[in-house]
Amino acid sequence: MGRSILFVASEGQPFIKTGGLADVIGALPKTLAKRGHDVRVVLPLYKKIIEKHYDELERIGTIQVHSGWIDQPATYYTATVDGVVYYFIEHQYYFERDGLYGYEDDGERFAFFQRAVLDMIYFINWWPNIIHSNDWQTGMIPLICHACYADDYRYQNIKHVYTIHNLAFQGNFGVDMLPSCLGLDYSYFDNGSIKFDSGISFMKAGIVYADKITTVSPTYSNEILTQSYGERMDSVLRYRRDDLWGIINGIDYNVWNPATDKTLVENYDLRSWVSGKKANKKALQQELGLEVNEDTMLIGLVSRLTSQKGVYLITDRIREIMGMDLQFVVLGTGEANAENAFKWMESSYKGKAVYYCGYNEELAHRIYAGSDMFLMPSLYEPCGLGQLIALHYGSLPLVRETGGLKDTVQPYNKYTGEGNGFSFYAPNADDMVYTLRWACDQYYNNRPGWKGLVKNAMTYDASWEKSADVYEELYYTLCNWPDN
Repeated sequence: MGRSILFVASEGQPFIKTGGLADVIGALPKTLAKRGHDVRVVLPLYKKIIEKHYDELERIGTIQVHSGWIDQPATYYTATVDGVVYYFIEHQYYFERDGLYGYEDDGERFAFFQRAVLDMIYFINWWPNIIHSNDWQTGMIPLICHACYADDYRYQNIKHVYTIHNLAFQGNFGVDMLPSCLGLDYSYFDNGSIKFDSGISFMKAGIVYADKITTVSPTYSNEILTQSYGERMDSVLRYRRDDLWGIINGIDYNVWNPATDKTLVENYDLRSWVSGKKANKKALQQELGLEVNEDTMLIGLVSRLTSQKGVYLITDRIREIMGMDLQFVVLGTGEANAENAFKWMESSYKGKAVYYCGYNEELAHRIYAGSDMFLMPSLYEPCGLGQLIALHYGSLPLVRETGGLKDTVQPYNKYTGEGNGFSFYAPNADDMVYTLRWACDQYYNNRPGWKGLVKNAMTYDASWEKSADVYEELYYTLCNWPDN
């Protein structure tokens, strides 16, 4: 028997994306809807959504939203995609900007958004069993729901799940945000429940007041209980550890599937991957100006170029890496030092290395299909989608053993044939380069073992079906759903 779930997020496919959160919001609700649940999603109506999708939206109506000193209109729109009802909250000043985040008034913008979400439930007269909030931009929803709607039993009956996609981004603001934008009194600061340093934290509110907290891999859920990974939230997370679930993300096989991917020159599956990857490697080499040689190992990297992603482990050893018998393709943008290092790499190793500064979705698909190995040496990684896509495309991941990378990539055992990639533990360049050299040796000198690894990788189940099973179990614990 299905139940009703409202996902609240600051971005989501197929409408707007800056990171992995959008992929989750685009895939998990769709998977749950196919299982018979009434699943809906609410997003801000950003400028980029208006420019691309406005004609697809149906206007519902406008109400006045009051939250502290905020007294602003919210206009609601809706659209249905793949069985999921999407709602959009329009406010020209707050959301019709060139970017999604990074503004001085982000606290005010998302305080308005969260209150507008809760007012929307009353306005459309649809009362979900569960509100599933995501990241700091929606972290106040469990608290606001209980504190500001206490006289309405329908709000009080709603259960709350809060997902941490990346603990490093916490939504920390001054304490004056409580009365000015949230409509809350200072008692929540005074009792410490949302206090963070001398201000407040939207994320801490979600952790403290949600019924259940999830994060996006089992290993990351354990890592964030420690000082090393806890981003100074580890103590409150340890307090809620019995309600903390680590559920690995999946990928959308309708989007990421080498057998049907229209961006590839030749589709392939488990039976045809040898010829398929050769064809796609040749096409990628030709497209990017690399020396065309189907036998040369080609390594791909598709990533934000930030310290978190471990890119400086690579840039510090570019000469040593490019001294190996390999080709290297990098796609992404990020910190200036990393970008400059990869630009230098391309200019210094013509025909062996290419850096595409920017993001190109179709090229990303072709890199996954044309590369033999996918490099992902993150210093920390809550889940990671790149390694999941690489596995499905038969590009063997080389990762650091952290977060979701550790949960999904099993290191190769030469003696048993087990594994689906390569990994190293210590966050240093020496261990990464050592593992890369060993992987290269396997590629050139152990072809049967390499082919076995690729088969293991492509048979790994990275779909959302496994994850949806666990989310349903979680929801069951909150709503006491019947088994059928």
